[in-house]
Formats: sequence, structure tokens, C-alpha cells
Amino acid sequence: MVRARGSVGDGSKLKSQRRLALSMSAAPSDPVLVRRVGNIAVVTINNPPFNVLTTPVVDGLAGAVVELTRDATVRAIVITGSGDKAFSSGANVKEMASLGPEEAARYSSKGQALTNLIERAPVPVIAAVRGYCLGGGCELSLSCDFIVAAEDAQFAQPEINIGVIPGWGGSRRLTRAIGVARARHWIFTGQKFSAAHAYADGLVHSVVPPKKLLEEAIGLAQQLASKGALAMAAAKYAVNQASDATRLLGLEYERDLWQILFSSHDQKEGMGAFLDKRPAQFTDRVDWDRMRRGQPWKNSTDAFDEASREAQLVVRDKGQGVLSTGYSAEGAELLNQMLTLSVESFNTYQKLVEETWRAALAPYLLPARNRNGTRA
Repeated sequence: MVRARGSVGDGSKLKSQRRLALSMSAAPSDPVLVRRVGNIAVVTINNPPFNVLTTPVVDGLAGAVVELTRDATVRAIVITGSGDKAFSSGANVKEMASLGPEEAARYSSKGQALTNLIERAPVPVIAAVRGYCLGGGCELSLSCDFIVAAEDAQFAQPEINIGVIPGWGGSRRLTRAIGVARARHWIFTGQKFSAAHAYADGLVHSVVPPKKLLEEAIGLAQQLASKGALAMAAAKYAVNQASDATRLLGLEYERDLWQILFSSHDQKEGMGAFLDKRPAQFTDRVDWDRMRRGQPWKNSTDAFDEASREAQLVVRDKGQGVLSTGYSAEGAELLNQMLTLSVESFNTYQKLVEETWRAALAPYLLPARNRNGTRA
């Protein structure tokens, strides 16, 4: 039984289109495979059995997305996983376990760069999910425009179980997709949810039998590819902007919190326990007592009034927006600096995105004309 939020268009036309010849652009052993179905690109995470997002896989995905968005003949992208066990079970815990805070920040930046590329691609991107879609894999699917899920798909943001939080944009995008209350449930508990549950929460576009997964995802991609390319890109950018205009600032905040956790005992214990296949023994409040001073969650009752006055003073002097009144003067000063850097980073990124977007759409734009009607 197929559950869908919208029609995928004329079935007979789409079936005939699906019979187009496929072309492979990578060797079967490559971590990422790309094939074409007409004007649709199908990108496969090829790291079975669980399609873990190792560094070569992340690099391969980023490279594929960049190349495909530069190709004017590609009108939509489908991302899926090889085999039937997982879309992706997430980032490589072996790579992360021993990282220090600075290395962790770089690791988060790389994952966020990939998900930003997908979210900002000027063509629609569809995740075709079967089996496990966990952690970084779930964050990858969240950056796509649509998620088509097989009935056996399972979704989760389980990072809390290994002593961290989502670090590739999950806290931002999941909250945007399903709302604050449901996002709290997903992220605070780290539990797995079925495709039916994810559909009910509003995360998934449609739920289909496993054997029909790729057919349905490609069908939706072909429906979208039949629209005007420029209008489709503009529609995607308009919806992204309307739904979360300051998302890049939120991603930077998530990365800062992720980095802090990599100096904690609980992160080492949580990831170590995961690799050792044993229950984690978290230290309860030990890390909290050691690390809470100066962190965003500091809000001690005795110092609250004084900290509020100092923070407000710094904000007024700097004229750089509104901050929470629960920080010391030093904390407010640091956060103001971070805010300034975030805005500068956001503006630079926006400029880069516009240039990339214009270059990708150039083949579809009509040449400019001079006043006498001739082409410039």
C-alpha cells in the first residue's frame, strides 16, 4: 500500500520514461555511484552493508552533487543507499571517537557543508530510504527536498545515546520539518521511528513497498523535472528562505555545542561503548559540574540578576542585536563576537550560493538583448 502526500503525475507517461537506458559513471567499488535515468541522476551511497558515511563517502557525495548541479541536463537528483539494510546508518563513529574539540568542529563543518550543498542545489533532491536512516544518514535525508521511504525504513537521531548531539544540521532541519515538540522527542530520546511514524510526524513524503521504492522516487523526480528549471529553482529557494531564513546561524550554533561535547568524558564513554558493543556508563553530573561555567546553559540563580544587567549593558554598547540575559559580561562579549562572525559568514556564504546558483542556471536563461532588440 502506498501512502503519499501528493500525486506523482501521469503513470503511463512515467513508466515509459523509466525504460530509458541507464548509464553508470563510476566503478562498482567506488563509495558513491552515479547513474542517469534520462534527465534524472540517481546517486547511490555504496558502502554496504550499512552505508556508513565515512570520509571517502562524504567526499564522494559532495563531489557528485557539485558536478551534477553544474550539468544543465540534470533536472532532479535521487539519493539512495546500496543494498536493502540501510539508506545510511550514519557517520563513522570510529572516525569520531578520538577527536578533540577542534577536530570535531572541522568534522561537523564537513558534514554541514555536504548537507548545505544538497539543500542549496538549484534542482530538487529526493532521498529514497530503505532500512536504517540514522544519525548522519537521517541528517542527509533531511537536507533533501523530499523523502520517499520504504515500509521497512527506520529513522532516528540517536546521537544522545553516544554522548553528543546531531552535528550535521539535524537539530535545525528536524525541528523545522516536524516542529519543536516532536523534534525534542526524537533528539532527547534517540529512539528509532518507523516509516509510518515518520510519515505521521510530517518528515516523510510517501511510504511505499520496498520493491517500489526507487520506481516511486524516480517517478516523483520526473514529475518535478517536467517543470520549468528556473521556476523550480526559484521555488526551492523561496520555500527554504520562508521556512528558515537564519538557518546558517543555527547550524553554526549547533556546531559550537557539538564541539564542546568532544571535551567531555561522556562523549568518549558513549562512543567507546558503542564501538565495544556494551551499555554506556555516563557520569551523570560530573561533566556538568566541570563544564557548565561559561557555557550557553549557565544560569545560576545567585548570579542571574547581575549577569542580566551586565549582558544587557554589553549588548547596548555593541549595538549587535539581542542576547539572552543569563550570561556574564565576558560571555555576552564572546557571544557578540560570535554573532558578528556568524553574520559575516552568512553574508559570504549567501554570495557564494548566489554565484553557484546563477552559474548552474546559466544554460536555461535567455541571452540579454540590447535596446535595438539584438542579442548582447
